[in-house]
Formats: sequence, structure tokens, C-alpha cells
Amino acid sequence: MPPKFGTSGLRGLVTELTPDLIGFHVKAFIASCPIGNGIWIGRDLRGSSPAISKMVADAARAMGVQVTDAGAVPTPALALASMNAGCAAVMVTGSHIPDDRNGMKFYTPEGEITKAHEAAILANLDARAPHKGPEPITNTTAEAAYIARYTSAYGTALAGMRIGVYSHSAVGRDLMINLLAQLGAQITELGRAAHFVPVDTEAVPEDVRAQLRDWASSHPLDAVVSTDGDGDRPLVADATGNIVPGDVLGQITGAALGAQVAVTPVSSNSGAEQVFDRVIRTKIGSPFVIAGMETVTGRVVGYEANGGFLLGYDASGPAGQLPALMTRDAVLPILASLMAAKSAGSLAAAVANQPPRFTASDRLQGVATEEAQAFIADLSTQDGTRADFLKKFNLTEVAIDRTDGLRMICAGDRIVHLRPSGNAPELRFYTEADSAAAAEALLKQGLETLRAQMMG
Repeated sequence: MPPKFGTSGLRGLVTELTPDLIGFHVKAFIASCPIGNGIWIGRDLRGSSPAISKMVADAARAMGVQVTDAGAVPTPALALASMNAGCAAVMVTGSHIPDDRNGMKFYTPEGEITKAHEAAILANLDARAPHKGPEPITNTTAEAAYIARYTSAYGTALAGMRIGVYSHSAVGRDLMINLLAQLGAQITELGRAAHFVPVDTEAVPEDVRAQLRDWASSHPLDAVVSTDGDGDRPLVADATGNIVPGDVLGQITGAALGAQVAVTPVSSNSGAEQVFDRVIRTKIGSPFVIAGMETVTGRVVGYEANGGFLLGYDASGPAGQLPALMTRDAVLPILASLMAAKSAGSLAAAVANQPPRFTASDRLQGVATEEAQAFIADLSTQDGTRADFLKKFNLTEVAIDRTDGLRMICAGDRIVHLRPSGNAPELRFYTEADSAAAAEALLKQGLETLRAQMMG
């Protein structure tokens, strides 16, 4: 699959992310989007990220733009620092995809790029360089400013809590340990890796789930927390190592902040409608969530099933103000869920207080995008084919939703949802039911059925 530019920026195989390709997209971004006082560049811990960061800097300088190198830093910390400086930003990261791939995420001085910005970038891929800009500036204050954002809002609210931090190769692993310790928690570091580990917070494999349970049984912990590679998606497990779904983290966080409106993709837990005054459903991807947030005013938040959380208004924490941050963030839902655990007596109890709707998701890898699209299109348009497919799950269709892929609402409060990945050769599969066991069983059966049908 060649490099592709879309809702998650540019992603592709490292071998195909050439200086020319990187340069075309960076120059198009500069030519078509507001960049304010310059561009900040950050990167994750992949082996290829430093070289790609230099390609980004060279392309920006070729457009006469002042470049600030923020170093290895979490995506939301980079976005916060660049916005405070009145600058745009480029994050070099492949997020959760394997180490042989990488990419870039783009930010204007207002936050993540919108779908309109994306279209403008694609329309300007032939942008030419007028002259060479000044030498890059190095600024490593982004992490400190990001930590200060949360210490100011939460003080020592986590005092007395015992938190495990699954470090793996997350670019913000040291930041997370430092921040949680400053907030009063006792920290146990777990699983630091010397090589890059792709962590998908929305499709956590069984070996990682088993490791989380093992750590929880070996240590007296209230929770285990982590993020994906670039730090904009959270991973949270309770005292027994059971993972809290990202959309449930979104519900807990929004409620804790007093949000009235939640904007979230169609794949997120339908319990949101019982938590917020109003819920706006979108296609999957933070640019769609941001577009939905821009249609309303007041106490609005956005979140995705992967746990990434966007704060659309100035809120309050237990110790002080928490300004709006219009980019996907992992730290806020981690802190909100830990605070909820402290209040409820445990994280499991806090989750049990949510509406009784449960989601599960995973992906079938090695499925070409075109093949996945054709399969879903056939299901979507052929009633008989869809009915035969659902019979394999003993399900009967009640309604369908084509907002993003194909979402089949079935009798017995069961939901199955198919969607081709936009940035990898994968077919995403989502389920929802009235119990966690039912959602997981439906997910397992669904993946087995899809694997036999598409790859057998």
C-alpha cells in the first residue's frame, strides 16, 4: 500500500517516505494552511523518525519558514507548545502502526488540521520553494509546559494511588512517570522497551492483555496506564489488568468535566446518549470529530473509541483551570479515570457506574483496502447477503447505519460494525452488546468468520 495522506496525516512504509514525498506534503501544508510564526517539529521514538524530522525541517526551511525542533515529545505536548507560540506543527510519527512504517501529523496554530485543510494540502502538492529560511531553533520546553498544564489543574489529586506505567516505547513514557509522581501517585514502571513496540489502544492483542493481567496480579496497583507510540491515545487497565475501553474513558472524562455536548464517532459506545445532554455522531477520525465540535458552542468535548480526547472549552480541575485543547490527548482521560477510581473506590467500580453498554474492537490484518471496501459495499447494498452474513452470528437486522463503513444494529441490543482502515491494509471490526462478555464473544466469532471468508 503506497503512502497515503488522509485523516491521520501521511503514513506509509519508511522505504517509500522519500525526501521528495515528505517535501511535497510539507510544502503543500505551508502553502495552503495557516502556520502563524513558524513550524514546530516533534517526533516519536521510531528509528526512522529523526531522519524524517530532518526532511520536514529541510522542506520547511526551503519555503522560508522558521523551524523549531522540539525533539522527541508526545503529540499533544507538541501541539500545546506550538499553539502557545502561535505556530503550526508537524509530528513525525506512525502512531500505532508497525516500525517499518512512519508518517506525519499536521497542526495549524489552532490545533489539528480539518478536512478543509486536508483538501487544500492535496490540491497544493506541487507547491514550490521561494527561498531558504533560517537555521532551525531547538526548544525542549514542550514537555514541561504540558506537565504544568496538568499539575496546575490537578495538584496532588492522585496522592495515595498506586499506578503502574506500561512504558514500552511510548515517546511520553518518562513524562508520564514524572507527571503522575508530581500528582502524588506511587509509580511502578513496567515493560520499558529498547525497540519500538506498536501499541494500538483500540485493538489490544491478547498477549498484551495477558501481560497487563500478570502485572496487576504481581503488584498491588490501583491501575495500569499507558499510551500509544506518540502519546495521543490512552491505555488504561483496572486493578485486575482488565482494559477500560477508550469510549468509556471518554464518557467518564466528559462527565467529570461537566460537559454537556459530546461529539464522537458512530463506533463509540451508545451509552454516551445516557451520559450527555446531546451527542453528535460522526465518521471515524479526529478531523470529523473536530468538525462536529465546531458546529456547537458551550461545554463541548470530543472523543474516539481509541480514547483520544479533545477539550473544546475552558474547564476546571480539582486544583485549577484546565484550558481548552483541540487536539487528541491521552493524559486527560487517564487522569479523569484515575480520579473517578479514587472517588468510586476502584476503577472497576467507576466503570460499573457507566450505562450497561459494552464495546469491543479488533482488526483483520492483511486485507487490502480495495478488497475491504468491495466486501462492505456488497454487504451494504445486498439485503440477502447481509442477512446471510448475520445468520452466522445468530443475529437479525433491525437497522443499518452507513455513516462510516457498515454498522448493523440487531435484535437483542447487539451491534456489529465493519470498516476498512484508512491507513493500513486492515478490516476493522467493532461490536457492542449489553455485557462485556457478549461483546467480546461477538468480536471473536466475527473475526473468525471474516478470516475464513476473506482469507481462507
